[in-house]
Amino acid sequence: MNKIHVVFSLSILLSGIVHAQENSSIIASGAKLEMLADGFSFTEGPAVDKQGNIYFTDQPNNLILKWSAKGGLSTFSADPGRANGLYVDKENNLLSCSDMDNQIWKFNPDGGYEVIVSDYQGKMLNGPNDLWVHPDGWIYFTDPLYKRDYWLRNPEMEQDGEHVYSFCPQSKELKRVADDLEKPNGIIGSPDGKRLYVADIKANKTYVYAIQEDGSLTNKQLFTSLGSDGMTIDEAGNIYLTGKGVTVFNPQGEQIEHIPVEANWTANVCFGGDDMKTLFITASQYLYSIRMRVKGAH
Repeated sequence: MNKIHVVFSLSILLSGIVHAQENSSIIASGAKLEMLADGFSFTEGPAVDKQGNIYFTDQPNNLILKWSAKGGLSTFSADPGRANGLYVDKENNLLSCSDMDNQIWKFNPDGGYEVIVSDYQGKMLNGPNDLWVHPDGWIYFTDPLYKRDYWLRNPEMEQDGEHVYSFCPQSKELKRVADDLEKPNGIIGSPDGKRLYVADIKANKTYVYAIQEDGSLTNKQLFTSLGSDGMTIDEAGNIYLTGKGVTVFNPQGEQIEHIPVEANWTANVCFGGDDMKTLFITASQYLYSIRMRVKGAH
């Protein structure tokens, strides 16, 4: 084979490798990070409803906002109890970690709400932070302590630590399901309801637990040596962690992607849109999005 043929063959080979790498990426071909809105104080807690609309919080300004491709930005609640993490349940109700009084609230689609978790064994929670709803309806949430300057109560901890809880809406039973973490923060479960991922942001680690039939957690395993603020999961079981941009790990805990985000801190992330292939990112004063090849798992 002469030199021209060798160069030509090598060019085809390299082109094929690049093409294969592009096709294997979880980010859509040519997709760029897009800023949808800015001017907030600190965005958090994105959650998607059945129509693909995104709800997120501006906690310092005590707002829950709504983003839709058709209607753009609007205010869903102007007084959500200092809501932080959000999640939409099967009935299309919006659940919020409202830490003004360290509670879990449930908003109906029209914006009316009720308090569904107010304390644990008669003592005030630290400050529910993020939550996830199991296919059977159990609500799992993290309860770290971040002292807020807007609290009117004693800022000291009433609980004996920073833990993970589950709440059964049917029985109204609140259980402590994990008490061996330093500061649990981000939380997400697998769509089959068998695994729960919890980020210990203080220890800078993320763990995975097996969810039992009674909702308890067993078989704690280290998933990856990286903590997270909020987190989400896609249809392939990849886990998305936040902090410095978005870092994605496959189900085996191996990093497969990093999405840089131009913000001081990337707080949370979720999938949304009509086809659930848009990744929405709350980061400091911004709301971003980027198109993906994979769908979110909700």
